[in-house]
Amino acid sequence: MSAKFEKPPVDPELHRRVRELIRFKGGGYNEDAVADIIENALKLLQDVKDTGDVRVIQTAVRELRYAYRLFAPYASRRKVTIFGSARTAANKLEYQTAVEFGRQIVQAGFMVITGAGSGIMQAGHEGAGSENSFGANIRLPWEQNANPVIAQDKKLVTFKYFFTRKLTFIRHSDAIVLFPGGFGTMDEGYEAITLMQTGKSQLMPLVLVDKPGGTYWKTWDKNIREHLLRDGLISPDDLHLYRITDHADEAVKIVSRFYRNFHSTRFVKDLLVIRLRHAPTDTALEALNEDFADIISGAPIQRTDPTPEEREDHDCLDQQRIAFGFNRRDYGRLRQMVDVLNSL
Repeated sequence: MSAKFEKPPVDPELHRRVRELIRFKGGGYNEDAVADIIENALKLLQDVKDTGDVRVIQTAVRELRYAYRLFAPYASRRKVTIFGSARTAANKLEYQTAVEFGRQIVQAGFMVITGAGSGIMQAGHEGAGSENSFGANIRLPWEQNANPVIAQDKKLVTFKYFFTRKLTFIRHSDAIVLFPGGFGTMDEGYEAITLMQTGKSQLMPLVLVDKPGGTYWKTWDKNIREHLLRDGLISPDDLHLYRITDHADEAVKIVSRFYRNFHSTRFVKDLLVIRLRHAPTDTALEALNEDFADIISGAPIQRTDPTPEEREDHDCLDQQRIAFGFNRRDYGRLRQMVDVLNSL
């Protein structure tokens, strides 16, 4: 039987002193959550003896705090993370395609995030320009210097841990684009698919871009279909979570079209709320309820006003909304619904 995280009883004196410390520091955002973090940090004094384990927590909190502060001024701009090999030379077609994608996606209104290294990462930054780029570098046993496009930019952060780095990529991305790469690219791509498949991240475009006429991602997709799908290890609908192309302009269209009408989602109690630029008509709602009846569990798809929870958080109140009881399982089908909503 697995252990469950249960909220411990409140220590009134500790709580008072932590609140006093927060007031001493001048207060600020999310004071309840910060107080909880402080109280849990103090519990490390008795709960975790190993110095290395505590340093993991210490470094992770420090890295995430710094990264969130770095991205905060740009929260209103959508961003695309580009993954790919650090070993791709500048004379390769993959490199040139990544440069062109970076250039076009910025023209479409997005900023670019990469791992800040050489190869495809540098290509994405070259296309986007430093003013529209973020770098999330990683310290490795051998030196990985940030590429010259982003090296002197303030929008560069260097991580010790891959898990904090990957969390930063996913947390701040509105789309993920993968170019051919090695183990790291595979790891990042599979994690992105898994997080969307399980509902642990927002749905977003995941585009696999090859060089013109290339077969890297076609071969990968063939393996997915002939082994994972054929053996019942994934659902057929999971294939809708990604797209494959060998043209930069088509990749830009896939990303841009995803946000033509769709804005974002949020679970509020038993409802999945989908925020949109334009809500569906009565006729379109009827068709949606019929076509996607297999993923509805509870309330049907209907237009709605912002929920009290969204109003309290001032969460996208300028967007239109639909809401329904989603079964919280078939995210590939939900991805299909987003495509339909964007076509209305």
